[in-house]
Amino acid sequence: MIEDLKPYPDMKDSGVEWLGDVPLHWEVRRLKASATNVIEQTNQRPDQGITLALENVESWSGRYTDAGSDTVLESQLKQFRCGDVLFGKLRPYLAKVVCPNQSGVCVGEFLVLRQRSENVLPDFLQRTLCSKPVIDHINALTYGAKMPRAEWQVICNLEQPVPTLHEQAAIVRFLDYTDRRIRRYIRAKQKLIALLEEQKQAIIHQAVTGQIDVRTGQPYPAYKPSGVEWLRDVPAHWKVLPLKRTFTAIDYGISDTGTDDGTIAVLTMGNIREGAVTVPDHGGVTSVAPELLLQDKDLLFNRTNSAELVAKVGLFRSRERPITFASYLVRLRTRQGNRPEFLNLLLNDAGFLASARREAIPSLHQSNLNPTRYGRLLSPLPPTREQEAIVDFVEENTSDLKAANSRANRQIELLHEFHTRLIADVVTGKLDVGEAAPDLPVVDPLAAEDGPDDTFAADDSEFNIEDEPLETAD
Repeated sequence: MIEDLKPYPDMKDSGVEWLGDVPLHWEVRRLKASATNVIEQTNQRPDQGITLALENVESWSGRYTDAGSDTVLESQLKQFRCGDVLFGKLRPYLAKVVCPNQSGVCVGEFLVLRQRSENVLPDFLQRTLCSKPVIDHINALTYGAKMPRAEWQVICNLEQPVPTLHEQAAIVRFLDYTDRRIRRYIRAKQKLIALLEEQKQAIIHQAVTGQIDVRTGQPYPAYKPSGVEWLRDVPAHWKVLPLKRTFTAIDYGISDTGTDDGTIAVLTMGNIREGAVTVPDHGGVTSVAPELLLQDKDLLFNRTNSAELVAKVGLFRSRERPITFASYLVRLRTRQGNRPEFLNLLLNDAGFLASARREAIPSLHQSNLNPTRYGRLLSPLPPTREQEAIVDFVEENTSDLKAANSRANRQIELLHEFHTRLIADVVTGKLDVGEAAPDLPVVDPLAAEDGPDDTFAADDSEFNIEDEPLETAD
Protein backbone atom coordinates (compact mmCIF):
# COMPACT_ATOMS: atom_id res chain seq x y z
CA MET A 1 0.00 0.00 0.00
CA ILE A 2 2.59 2.57 1.09
CA GLU A 3 5.07 1.59 -1.60
CA ASP A 4 2.36 2.18 -4.24
CA LEU A 5 1.93 5.88 -3.41
CA LYS A 6 2.80 8.19 -6.27
CA PRO A 7 3.65 11.90 -6.49
CA TYR A 8 1.04 14.29 -7.83
CA PRO A 9 1.42 14.69 -11.61
CA ASP A 10 1.47 18.49 -11.66
CA MET A 11 3.32 20.61 -9.12
CA LYS A 12 4.01 24.32 -8.59
CA ASP A 13 6.38 26.40 -6.51
CA SER A 14 4.66 27.24 -3.22
CA GLY A 15 6.78 30.36 -2.77
CA VAL A 16 7.66 29.10 0.72
CA GLU A 17 11.24 27.93 1.17
CA TRP A 18 10.60 25.22 3.77
CA LEU A 19 7.53 23.92 1.91
CA GLY A 20 8.92 23.65 -1.60
CA ASP A 21 6.66 22.48 -4.44
CA VAL A 22 3.00 21.62 -3.83
CA PRO A 23 0.32 20.12 -6.09
CA LEU A 24 -0.82 22.56 -8.75
CA HIS A 25 -4.42 22.75 -7.49
CA TRP A 26 -3.54 23.19 -3.79
CA GLU A 27 -3.73 26.55 -2.07
CA VAL A 28 -1.09 27.99 0.22
CA ARG A 29 -2.48 30.31 2.85
CA ARG A 30 -1.50 31.74 6.20
CA LEU A 31 -2.52 29.90 9.35
CA LYS A 32 -4.60 32.84 10.55
CA ALA A 33 -6.80 32.46 7.46
CA SER A 34 -7.72 28.93 8.54
CA ALA A 35 -7.93 29.29 12.31
CA THR A 36 -8.25 31.85 15.04
CA ASN A 37 -6.61 31.76 18.47
CA VAL A 38 -9.42 31.52 21.03
CA ILE A 39 -8.82 32.69 24.61
CA GLU A 40 -11.76 31.75 26.80
CA GLN A 41 -10.31 31.70 30.29
CA THR A 42 -11.84 30.04 33.33
CA ASN A 43 -10.88 29.08 36.86
CA GLN A 44 -13.28 26.14 36.99
CA ARG A 45 -13.03 22.64 35.66
CA PRO A 46 -16.10 21.44 33.78
CA ASP A 47 -18.55 18.94 35.24
CA GLN A 48 -18.33 17.16 31.90
CA GLY A 49 -15.54 17.03 29.36
CA ILE A 50 -11.81 16.55 29.76
CA THR A 51 -8.86 18.38 31.27
CA LEU A 52 -5.52 18.53 29.48
CA ALA A 53 -2.05 19.52 30.64
CA LEU A 54 1.04 19.30 28.44
CA GLU A 55 2.08 16.03 30.07
CA ASN A 56 -1.24 14.47 29.02
CA VAL A 57 -0.40 14.88 25.33
CA GLU A 58 1.90 12.45 23.54
CA SER A 59 4.55 14.06 21.35
CA TRP A 60 4.02 13.83 17.58
CA SER A 61 1.09 11.39 17.69
CA GLY A 62 -1.94 13.57 18.50
CA ARG A 63 -2.91 11.13 21.25
CA TYR A 64 -3.91 12.28 24.73
CA THR A 65 -5.28 11.18 28.09
CA ASP A 66 -7.56 13.04 30.47
CA ALA A 67 -5.63 14.63 33.35
CA GLY A 68 -8.44 13.66 35.72
CA SER A 69 -9.86 15.55 38.66
CA ASP A 70 -6.97 14.68 41.02
CA THR A 71 -4.29 16.42 38.95
CA VAL A 72 -3.25 19.84 40.26
CA LEU A 73 -3.17 22.43 37.46
CA GLU A 74 -2.53 26.16 37.31
CA SER A 75 -5.55 28.19 38.38
CA GLN A 76 -6.08 29.94 35.04
CA LEU A 77 -7.34 27.50 32.39
CA LYS A 78 -8.62 27.82 28.84
CA GLN A 79 -11.86 26.38 27.53
CA PHE A 80 -11.94 24.48 24.25
CA ARG A 81 -14.62 22.80 22.14
CA CYS A 82 -14.74 19.50 20.34
CA GLY A 83 -12.86 20.02 17.08
CA ASP A 84 -10.56 22.76 18.33
CA VAL A 85 -6.87 22.15 17.72
CA LEU A 86 -4.64 22.56 20.78
CA PHE A 87 -1.03 23.48 20.05
CA GLY A 88 1.53 23.24 22.86
CA LYS A 89 3.37 26.54 22.61
CA LEU A 90 5.93 25.73 25.34
CA ARG A 91 8.88 23.88 23.79
CA PRO A 92 7.08 23.45 20.44
CA TYR A 93 9.78 21.00 19.30
CA LEU A 94 7.95 18.42 21.44
CA ALA A 95 5.09 18.55 18.90
CA LYS A 96 2.22 18.33 21.37
CA VAL A 97 -0.71 19.00 19.05
CA VAL A 98 -4.16 17.46 19.50
CA CYS A 99 -7.68 17.73 18.15
CA PRO A 100 -9.87 16.49 21.05
CA ASN A 101 -13.11 14.73 20.23
CA GLN A 102 -14.87 16.40 23.17
CA SER A 103 -14.87 19.75 24.92
CA GLY A 104 -13.00 20.62 28.10
CA VAL A 105 -10.32 22.85 29.59
CA CYS A 106 -6.55 23.00 29.14
CA VAL A 107 -3.60 24.76 30.71
CA GLY A 108 -2.55 28.13 29.37
CA GLU A 109 0.50 26.69 27.61
CA PHE A 110 -1.79 25.55 24.80
CA LEU A 111 -2.95 27.72 21.94
CA VAL A 112 -6.62 26.94 21.29
CA LEU A 113 -7.06 27.16 17.51
CA ARG A 114 -10.62 27.17 16.21
CA GLN A 115 -11.64 26.61 12.61
CA ARG A 116 -12.21 29.89 10.83
CA SER A 117 -12.61 28.60 7.31
CA GLU A 118 -14.85 25.70 6.30
CA ASN A 119 -12.20 24.85 3.72
CA VAL A 120 -9.88 23.36 6.37
CA LEU A 121 -10.81 20.29 8.42
CA PRO A 122 -9.65 20.43 12.08
CA ASP A 123 -8.13 16.94 11.85
CA PHE A 124 -6.13 17.95 8.80
CA LEU A 125 -4.99 21.13 10.52
CA GLN A 126 -3.79 19.06 13.47
CA ARG A 127 -1.91 16.72 11.13
CA THR A 128 -0.25 19.63 9.37
CA LEU A 129 0.78 21.43 12.56
CA CYS A 130 2.19 18.18 13.94
CA SER A 131 4.34 17.41 10.90
CA LYS A 132 8.10 17.79 11.22
CA PRO A 133 8.62 20.54 8.59
CA VAL A 134 6.03 22.73 10.31
CA ILE A 135 7.30 21.99 13.82
CA ASP A 136 10.87 22.76 12.74
CA HIS A 137 9.79 26.03 11.18
CA ILE A 138 7.75 27.08 14.23
CA ASN A 139 10.57 26.09 16.57
CA ALA A 140 12.88 28.45 14.70
CA LEU A 141 10.47 31.30 15.50
CA THR A 142 10.44 30.77 19.28
CA TYR A 143 11.94 32.99 21.94
CA GLY A 144 13.57 32.02 25.25
CA ALA A 145 16.60 29.74 25.61
CA LYS A 146 15.52 27.47 28.49
CA MET A 147 11.73 27.69 28.08
CA PRO A 148 11.15 28.50 24.38
CA ARG A 149 7.62 29.45 23.41
CA ALA A 150 5.78 29.95 20.15
CA GLU A 151 3.30 32.80 20.37
CA TRP A 152 0.28 33.22 18.12
CA GLN A 153 1.32 36.71 16.98
CA VAL A 154 4.35 35.06 15.35
CA ILE A 155 3.09 31.73 14.05
CA CYS A 156 -0.23 33.07 12.76
CA ASN A 157 1.63 34.07 9.61
CA LEU A 158 2.85 30.53 8.99
CA GLU A 159 2.15 29.54 5.38
CA GLN A 160 0.41 26.17 5.18
CA PRO A 161 -0.66 23.92 2.29
CA VAL A 162 -4.42 23.53 1.85
CA PRO A 163 -5.72 20.73 -0.41
CA THR A 164 -9.39 20.21 -1.27
CA LEU A 165 -11.72 19.02 1.49
CA HIS A 166 -11.96 15.62 -0.19
CA GLU A 167 -8.17 15.28 -0.20
CA GLN A 168 -7.93 16.48 3.41
CA ALA A 169 -10.34 13.77 4.50
CA ALA A 170 -8.41 11.16 2.51
CA ILE A 171 -5.13 12.27 4.07
CA VAL A 172 -6.52 12.05 7.60
CA ARG A 173 -8.01 8.62 6.91
CA PHE A 174 -4.78 7.32 5.40
CA LEU A 175 -2.59 8.62 8.22
CA ASP A 176 -4.92 7.33 10.96
CA TYR A 177 -4.73 3.89 9.40
CA THR A 178 -0.97 3.85 8.89
CA ASP A 179 -0.37 5.30 12.36
CA ARG A 180 -2.25 2.42 13.91
CA ARG A 181 -0.39 -0.22 11.91
CA ILE A 182 2.98 1.34 12.67
CA ARG A 183 2.24 1.62 16.39
CA ARG A 184 1.23 -2.02 16.51
CA TYR A 185 4.34 -3.06 14.62
CA ILE A 186 6.49 -1.12 17.08
CA ARG A 187 4.65 -2.65 20.02
CA ALA A 188 5.32 -6.14 18.64
CA LYS A 189 9.03 -5.31 18.36
CA GLN A 190 9.04 -3.93 21.90
CA LYS A 191 7.57 -7.18 23.17
CA LEU A 192 10.34 -9.05 21.37
CA ILE A 193 12.96 -6.78 22.96
CA ALA A 194 11.48 -7.41 26.41
CA LEU A 195 11.63 -11.19 25.86
CA LEU A 196 15.23 -10.99 24.67
CA GLU A 197 16.20 -8.92 27.70
CA GLU A 198 14.40 -11.32 30.03
CA GLN A 199 16.30 -14.25 28.55
CA LYS A 200 19.62 -12.41 28.83
CA GLN A 201 18.98 -11.51 32.47
CA ALA A 202 18.07 -15.11 33.29
CA ILE A 203 21.43 -16.30 31.90
CA ILE A 204 23.31 -13.65 33.89
CA HIS A 205 21.40 -14.41 37.10
CA GLN A 206 22.16 -18.13 36.91
CA ALA A 207 25.85 -17.44 36.39
CA VAL A 208 26.52 -14.67 38.95
CA THR A 209 24.55 -16.37 41.73
CA GLY A 210 26.16 -19.79 41.22
CA GLN A 211 23.05 -21.68 40.20
CA ILE A 212 25.21 -23.38 37.61
CA ASP A 213 28.93 -23.96 37.25
CA VAL A 214 29.59 -22.21 33.95
CA ARG A 215 32.60 -24.45 33.32
CA THR A 216 30.49 -27.61 33.28
CA GLY A 217 26.96 -26.36 32.67
CA GLN A 218 25.83 -28.30 35.77
CA PRO A 219 25.03 -27.25 39.36
CA TYR A 220 27.94 -27.11 41.79
CA PRO A 221 28.44 -30.27 43.91
CA ALA A 222 27.84 -28.51 47.23
CA TYR A 223 25.97 -25.40 48.37
CA LYS A 224 25.61 -23.43 51.60
CA PRO A 225 23.04 -20.89 52.84
CA SER A 226 24.04 -17.35 51.90
CA GLY A 227 21.97 -15.64 54.58
CA VAL A 228 20.68 -13.29 51.87
CA GLU A 229 16.99 -13.55 50.99
CA TRP A 230 17.28 -12.84 47.26
CA LEU A 231 20.41 -14.96 46.87
CA ARG A 232 19.52 -18.06 48.91
CA ASP A 233 22.11 -20.87 48.61
CA VAL A 234 25.50 -20.30 46.99
CA PRO A 235 28.34 -22.68 46.07
CA ALA A 236 30.04 -23.90 49.25
CA HIS A 237 33.43 -22.42 48.35
CA TRP A 238 32.11 -18.95 47.41
CA LYS A 239 32.37 -16.03 49.83
CA VAL A 240 29.43 -13.89 50.87
CA LEU A 241 30.65 -10.55 52.16
CA PRO A 242 29.70 -6.86 52.36
CA LEU A 243 30.02 -5.17 49.00
CA LYS A 244 32.45 -2.56 50.34
CA ARG A 245 35.06 -5.26 50.87
CA THR A 246 35.32 -5.85 47.11
CA PHE A 247 36.50 -2.27 46.49
CA THR A 248 39.54 -0.25 47.48
CA ALA A 249 37.73 3.09 47.18
CA ILE A 250 34.19 4.47 47.03
CA ASP A 251 34.33 8.11 45.90
CA TYR A 252 31.76 10.86 45.33
CA GLY A 253 31.87 12.88 42.11
CA ILE A 254 32.24 16.62 41.59
CA SER A 255 29.64 19.37 42.04
CA ASP A 256 31.16 21.77 39.50
CA THR A 257 29.00 22.86 36.58
CA GLY A 258 30.35 22.13 33.12
CA THR A 259 30.54 24.57 30.22
CA ASP A 260 30.74 24.22 26.45
CA ASP A 261 34.43 25.11 26.61
CA GLY A 262 35.35 22.52 29.25
CA THR A 263 37.97 19.99 28.17
CA ILE A 264 37.31 17.37 30.89
CA ALA A 265 34.07 15.50 30.24
CA VAL A 266 31.66 15.11 33.16
CA LEU A 267 29.55 11.96 33.28
CA THR A 268 25.99 12.15 34.63
CA MET A 269 23.30 9.62 35.46
CA GLY A 270 22.17 9.65 31.84
CA ASN A 271 25.55 8.29 30.76
CA ILE A 272 24.96 4.96 32.52
CA ARG A 273 22.84 2.57 30.54
CA GLU A 274 22.58 -1.21 30.46
CA GLY A 275 25.83 -1.72 32.34
CA ALA A 276 27.86 0.52 30.03
CA VAL A 277 29.06 4.12 30.18
CA THR A 278 28.75 6.61 27.34
CA VAL A 279 30.81 9.81 27.12
CA PRO A 280 29.60 13.25 25.94
CA ASP A 281 31.18 14.45 22.71
CA HIS A 282 31.98 17.92 24.02
CA GLY A 283 31.73 20.22 27.03
CA GLY A 284 32.77 19.68 30.62
CA VAL A 285 34.94 21.33 33.26
CA THR A 286 38.33 22.96 32.85
CA SER A 287 40.05 21.37 35.86
CA VAL A 288 39.55 18.63 38.43
CA ALA A 289 41.61 16.95 41.12
CA PRO A 290 43.71 14.18 39.52
CA GLU A 291 42.31 11.55 41.90
CA LEU A 292 38.81 12.22 40.52
CA LEU A 293 39.72 11.34 36.95
CA LEU A 294 38.34 7.99 35.86
CA GLN A 295 40.56 5.04 35.06
CA ASP A 296 39.90 2.06 32.83
CA LYS A 297 37.40 -0.41 34.36
CA ASP A 298 36.22 1.90 37.13
CA LEU A 299 32.60 1.22 38.06
CA LEU A 300 30.11 4.08 38.40
CA PHE A 301 27.15 3.67 40.73
CA ASN A 302 24.11 5.96 40.44
CA ARG A 303 23.19 6.99 43.99
CA THR A 304 20.41 9.46 43.06
CA ASN A 305 17.69 8.84 40.50
CA SER A 306 14.05 7.83 40.17
CA ALA A 307 13.04 4.83 42.27
CA GLU A 308 13.18 2.45 39.30
CA LEU A 309 16.59 3.65 38.09
CA VAL A 310 18.60 4.38 41.24
CA ALA A 311 21.54 1.98 41.92
CA LYS A 312 22.26 1.19 38.28
CA VAL A 313 25.95 0.59 37.57
CA GLY A 314 28.12 1.08 34.50
CA LEU A 315 31.61 -0.13 33.59
CA PHE A 316 33.83 2.69 32.35
CA ARG A 317 36.31 2.02 29.56
CA SER A 318 39.19 4.43 29.08
CA ARG A 319 39.15 7.19 26.46
CA GLU A 320 41.83 9.55 25.17
CA ARG A 321 39.96 12.49 26.65
CA PRO A 322 40.17 13.03 30.46
CA ILE A 323 36.86 12.21 32.13
CA THR A 324 35.39 12.77 35.59
CA PHE A 325 31.92 12.24 37.09
CA ALA A 326 29.14 14.26 38.73
CA SER A 327 28.26 14.22 42.41
CA TYR A 328 25.21 11.98 42.13
CA LEU A 329 27.46 9.26 40.79
CA VAL A 330 29.86 7.27 42.95
CA ARG A 331 33.03 5.63 41.68
CA LEU A 332 33.76 2.08 42.80
CA ARG A 333 37.37 1.04 42.29
CA THR A 334 37.82 -2.73 42.39
CA ARG A 335 40.15 -4.48 44.81
CA GLN A 336 42.94 -6.56 43.27
CA GLY A 337 41.82 -10.12 42.62
CA ASN A 338 38.26 -9.12 41.74
CA ARG A 339 37.11 -8.61 38.18
CA PRO A 340 35.23 -5.35 37.44
CA GLU A 341 33.37 -7.08 34.58
CA PHE A 342 32.01 -9.70 37.00
CA LEU A 343 30.99 -7.11 39.58
CA ASN A 344 29.27 -5.09 36.85
CA LEU A 345 27.16 -8.12 35.96
CA LEU A 346 26.39 -8.84 39.61
CA LEU A 347 25.48 -5.28 40.60
CA ASN A 348 23.09 -4.97 37.64
CA ASP A 349 21.44 -8.33 38.34
CA ALA A 350 17.70 -7.90 38.95
CA GLY A 351 17.90 -9.62 42.35
CA PHE A 352 20.74 -7.45 43.60
CA LEU A 353 19.18 -4.27 42.20
CA ALA A 354 15.86 -4.98 43.93
CA SER A 355 17.72 -5.50 47.22
CA ALA A 356 19.71 -2.29 46.75
CA ARG A 357 16.65 -0.20 45.87
CA ARG A 358 14.92 -1.30 49.04
CA GLU A 359 17.74 0.48 50.89
CA ALA A 360 17.17 3.73 49.01
CA ILE A 361 15.50 6.62 50.82
CA PRO A 362 12.62 8.04 48.75
CA SER A 363 11.90 11.74 48.39
CA LEU A 364 9.33 13.65 46.36
CA HIS A 365 10.76 13.06 42.87
CA GLN A 366 13.71 10.72 43.40
CA SER A 367 15.38 8.14 45.60
CA ASN A 368 18.78 8.39 47.26
CA LEU A 369 20.98 5.42 48.09
CA ASN A 370 23.78 6.35 50.44
CA PRO A 371 27.06 4.64 49.46
CA THR A 372 27.51 3.56 53.07
CA ARG A 373 24.20 1.67 53.01
CA TYR A 374 25.06 0.35 49.56
CA GLY A 375 28.44 -0.89 50.76
CA ARG A 376 26.83 -2.93 53.54
CA LEU A 377 24.84 -5.06 51.10
CA LEU A 378 25.94 -8.69 51.09
CA SER A 379 27.11 -10.05 47.76
CA PRO A 380 28.42 -13.39 46.47
CA LEU A 381 32.06 -13.53 45.44
CA PRO A 382 33.54 -16.55 43.64
CA PRO A 383 37.31 -17.08 43.23
CA THR A 384 39.05 -14.95 40.62
CA ARG A 385 39.24 -17.65 37.95
CA GLU A 386 35.54 -18.39 38.29
CA GLN A 387 34.76 -14.68 37.98
CA GLU A 388 36.67 -14.68 34.70
CA ALA A 389 34.89 -17.84 33.53
CA ILE A 390 31.49 -16.30 34.37
CA VAL A 391 32.29 -13.15 32.38
CA ASP A 392 33.34 -15.24 29.36
CA PHE A 393 30.27 -17.48 29.68
CA VAL A 394 27.86 -14.54 29.81
CA GLU A 395 29.49 -12.85 26.83
CA GLU A 396 29.36 -16.02 24.74
CA ASN A 397 25.78 -16.93 25.66
CA THR A 398 24.24 -13.47 25.37
CA SER A 399 25.98 -12.12 22.27
CA ASP A 400 23.25 -13.37 19.92
CA LEU A 401 20.56 -11.97 22.21
CA LYS A 402 22.29 -8.57 22.27
CA ALA A 403 22.59 -8.58 18.48
CA ALA A 404 18.89 -9.40 18.06
CA ASN A 405 18.01 -6.70 20.58
CA SER A 406 20.09 -4.15 18.66
CA ARG A 407 18.45 -5.11 15.37
CA ALA A 408 14.97 -4.74 16.82
CA ASN A 409 15.79 -1.35 18.34
CA ARG A 410 17.29 -0.20 15.06
CA GLN A 411 14.18 -1.31 13.18
CA ILE A 412 12.04 0.73 15.57
CA GLU A 413 14.31 3.73 15.08
CA LEU A 414 14.12 3.43 11.29
CA LEU A 415 10.37 3.07 11.39
CA HIS A 416 10.01 6.23 13.49
CA GLU A 417 12.12 8.05 10.91
CA PHE A 418 10.04 6.66 8.07
CA HIS A 419 6.79 7.52 9.83
CA THR A 420 7.89 11.10 10.37
CA ARG A 421 8.90 11.46 6.72
CA LEU A 422 5.69 9.81 5.48
CA ILE A 423 3.49 12.24 7.39
CA ALA A 424 5.48 15.21 6.14
CA ASP A 425 5.33 14.04 2.52
CA VAL A 426 1.58 13.40 2.65
CA VAL A 427 0.46 16.64 4.33
CA THR A 428 2.73 18.80 2.14
CA GLY A 429 1.63 17.20 -1.11
CA LYS A 430 4.73 15.22 -2.02
CA LEU A 431 2.71 11.97 -2.13
CA ASP A 432 -0.85 11.40 -3.33
CA VAL A 433 -2.96 9.10 -1.09
CA GLY A 434 -6.12 9.63 -3.13
CA GLU A 435 -6.21 6.11 -4.58
CA ALA A 436 -5.20 4.29 -1.38
CA ALA A 437 -7.42 6.03 1.18
CA PRO A 438 -10.93 5.05 -0.05
CA ASP A 439 -10.22 1.34 0.45
CA LEU A 440 -9.05 1.77 4.05
CA PRO A 441 -11.28 1.31 7.10
CA VAL A 442 -12.10 4.37 9.17
CA VAL A 443 -9.97 4.25 12.33
CA ASP A 444 -10.55 6.03 15.62
CA PRO A 445 -7.00 7.12 16.46
CA LEU A 446 -7.83 7.11 20.19
CA ALA A 447 -9.45 3.68 20.26
CA ALA A 448 -7.90 0.79 22.18
CA GLU A 449 -5.42 -1.09 20.02
CA ASP A 450 -4.99 -4.39 21.82
CA GLY A 451 -6.77 -7.28 20.22
CA PRO A 452 -6.43 -10.82 18.89
CA ASP A 453 -4.29 -9.59 15.99
CA ASP A 454 -2.06 -7.43 18.18
CA THR A 455 1.16 -8.93 16.80
CA PHE A 456 0.10 -9.10 13.14
CA ALA A 457 2.73 -6.54 12.13
CA ALA A 458 5.73 -8.47 13.41
CA ASP A 459 6.66 -9.43 9.85
CA ASP A 460 9.55 -7.19 8.76
CA SER A 461 8.39 -7.29 5.14
CA GLU A 462 5.40 -5.14 6.14
CA PHE A 463 7.58 -2.03 6.10
CA ASN A 464 10.82 -3.30 4.52
CA ILE A 465 13.13 -1.85 7.18
CA GLU A 466 15.68 -4.62 7.56
CA ASP A 467 18.80 -2.76 6.48
CA GLU A 468 18.36 0.79 5.24
CA PRO A 469 16.09 3.69 6.18
CA LEU A 470 12.99 3.86 4.05
CA GLU A 471 12.54 6.72 1.68
CA THR A 472 9.31 8.16 0.41
CA ALA A 473 9.28 11.06 -2.01
CA ASP A 474 12.51 12.54 -3.30
